[in-house]
Amino acid sequence: MPGIAAGLPATGQLPTLIKNPPIVNTSGYGEKYRNKCLFSKTLKQKRYISFDFAIDRTMCAQLSDLFPLITEKKKDGSPTFREGLNTYFYHWPLFVLFMLIAVSGAFIYTKVSSSTIYEIKATLLVKDRTKTQDNKSTLDELDVMDPPKLAESELEILKSRNIIDHVVNDLQLWATYQKKDGLGKTDLYKHSPILFRLLDSTGGLQGHKLVIKIKDQKSFYLKKSDGTLRQFSFNDVFINDWGKWKLQPTSYLEADTGSEITISLSDPNKVARKYQKDLDAVLLNKLAPAIGLTLQDNVQQRGKDIINDVIANYKAYSITERNLNARNTLDFIDKRIGSIADELNHSESDLEKYRSSKSLTDISSQTKAYLDNVRDNGAKLNEVNVQLNVMDGIERNINSSQDMLNVSASLGQKYPALNTLIENLSKLQLQRDKILATTPERNPIFEPIDRQIRSTKNDIRESIENIKTSLLDARSKLENINSDVESSIKDLPGQERELLDKTRQKTIKETLYTYLLKKKEEISMSYASTLTNAQVVDYAYVATVTSQKSMIFAVAFIFGLVLPAGLISVRNKLNNRVITAKEIEDNTSLHILGELSYVKSSSPLVIPNKNNVALNEEFRTLRTNLNILVNNKPGSLVVLVTSSISNEGKSFVSSNLAHILAAAGKKTIVLEFDLRRPKIAGTFGIDAQMGLTEYLNGTVPVKKIIQKSGVNPNLDIIGCGQIPEYPAELLALDKVDELFSWLRENYGYIIVDSPPVNLVSDAKALSRVSDVTLYLIRQAFTYKSLLPFIKSLNAEKQFQNMQIVFNGVIKERYGYGYNYDNEYYRAINKDIKRRRGSLKDFFERF
Repeated sequence: MPGIAAGLPATGQLPTLIKNPPIVNTSGYGEKYRNKCLFSKTLKQKRYISFDFAIDRTMCAQLSDLFPLITEKKKDGSPTFREGLNTYFYHWPLFVLFMLIAVSGAFIYTKVSSSTIYEIKATLLVKDRTKTQDNKSTLDELDVMDPPKLAESELEILKSRNIIDHVVNDLQLWATYQKKDGLGKTDLYKHSPILFRLLDSTGGLQGHKLVIKIKDQKSFYLKKSDGTLRQFSFNDVFINDWGKWKLQPTSYLEADTGSEITISLSDPNKVARKYQKDLDAVLLNKLAPAIGLTLQDNVQQRGKDIINDVIANYKAYSITERNLNARNTLDFIDKRIGSIADELNHSESDLEKYRSSKSLTDISSQTKAYLDNVRDNGAKLNEVNVQLNVMDGIERNINSSQDMLNVSASLGQKYPALNTLIENLSKLQLQRDKILATTPERNPIFEPIDRQIRSTKNDIRESIENIKTSLLDARSKLENINSDVESSIKDLPGQERELLDKTRQKTIKETLYTYLLKKKEEISMSYASTLTNAQVVDYAYVATVTSQKSMIFAVAFIFGLVLPAGLISVRNKLNNRVITAKEIEDNTSLHILGELSYVKSSSPLVIPNKNNVALNEEFRTLRTNLNILVNNKPGSLVVLVTSSISNEGKSFVSSNLAHILAAAGKKTIVLEFDLRRPKIAGTFGIDAQMGLTEYLNGTVPVKKIIQKSGVNPNLDIIGCGQIPEYPAELLALDKVDELFSWLRENYGYIIVDSPPVNLVSDAKALSRVSDVTLYLIRQAFTYKSLLPFIKSLNAEKQFQNMQIVFNGVIKERYGYGYNYDNEYYRAINKDIKRRRGSLKDFFERF
């Protein structure tokens, strides 16, 4: 193939300056002298650099100082950081393309969507009454209007689904209004000229859009899915598959006449979940139960309205829950007052009858002392009995068939567990009643909450049983004390003892009755109150304003660099072709005799061509390295050119190497021994009717098949001739050896173009007549899996003096070294730089 070529030293240690370098005189194409100024100290390395100028020792020393700076490698032979970057620099159009796409996308995004984020905050103070004094009696702690609260639990209430659902519906956040503004759209929250009113929902709203163009203050155009407009009037009722709705004009209608408004509808449940996630509620200070609410939104007023409405719904929820508890408690107290009143009336009547029947009008001093003693003990017994009565009332209510949401208020800190269970039962019953308002009772949704209610009631019963056991034990002890006192005063008249007992019963009933009347009055006075346990410290306000433009463009810039770099890196990692000289050396244990650069050329002959100055010099370098390899021995040199597979540049290298050898003044001939797919004859444009096939068959003598190349008087060609049926058998004939014996006597260089080794055995058959084998490996074409095969060929000595030529090298594309030779040749031929730039080259860099 045209377009491959030759190079500089392979990777590894650089050549060093030697003393008194020999001068090789050559001729052809303006070449007067060739000085081998730099080469390796050891022939084992076989790395050389040649220049097309006569230069003295001083200049060579200067170059030897310069080149280590240019081609410096790491100790392990891996590319330097700069060479690694060269891989990416070569593909700079790809980076430019991705950068343009990323920056353009960022620009469009900032225009289409709002890039300003407002952080809205508010502060709420909750009355935390968990830290109360412990010196109140059980009756004094009975307080349903202001039960103990935990600020931490209020955080969950503020973010509860119930409150967020109310906010979404209050503000109709499931409907957004936007007006086209340049490339983007402006959100018209609270400034929309029209309002969407959903009269009846029959399907999901998610994803539905209405595009409205306002005609005048009475009518509008509705854009249909096919893009056509249809006129309607405001307040007309529309019915479709997702519900019944209408559009109402607002005070902003006149200002937006002629504008196009887009109404986007969303599922209210999804919107509620979004804001429930976005709303942040935290406890600012544990010592002072202040709750901070934070929300980020790109519309300032909407963020404020959401937080303020959350606070309003929270306060309304607190008032509703408190009043519901109060109403249920009043009902419970009314029932208990009626029952206690009957018992008190009975006790008073019984006492009065007893006094009358016994004519008891005065009590002796001894009886008075007894009564004083018993009364103190009786007060304690009364308190225990009151608590037992309260427990009995709660137990009867729990065991009744009626569902009471709040059978009692808090019993104080003496019984915190029971207080918590009663409060939980109230909440569960309230939740059930709310669901029951919209859902039939037989719905399976009640099963989990009914199960929780039953479980909570069982826990309450168990707690009451434990408390009653404790109270009964206390009462038993107090009664024993009374029994002891009574036995000590057994001499008192029986009438006095009986009177004392009846008086004690009456006192218990009076105390309980008075307490219930007091609590009823307190609850009744605050029942209709609108005060809550929450105090707003700061209503919603804008705390910070953040513009995301810089961040968006920064992210776009990073993506513009990372994505193409990642693409190039992944592409190189997945590559299974040979890329660098180091891969060849590491996997074949062979050194590289020369490197040939990749060039674009319409002709397979690139020598001489002033547009390919660098490639010409690389072929000259290969010529010089080839001579030094054989120590410039006298006589002819047979060079076999082969490779592993097709299209690795065998014919191209053979033709141009022969041309450059002939330019040195020695007779050179090229043999087209690729008897299956010959190309040499076509390259030089000679007659291919007679050639090697006819000679080996004995049809014609050798002199009849030799043809002039037409490009250099020192260069001759022997073509393939007719393609034989069995090429391998021809190569095994003795006439092959006779042919090369004659050619050695008449030519200085004999270049043999052979077929690929991995496909046919022709090249191996020709190895017996060759002195040097140039084995071609083409960059980004030869498979890495072939390198072990090449190593085995050399290890088994199947070719004479096997050397590697790295062909088709594009150094800057793969970060392989520094293309300093091109810079040098551009300096001596300024026209090259102007001719090399092309649109095709630009696109190839992708």
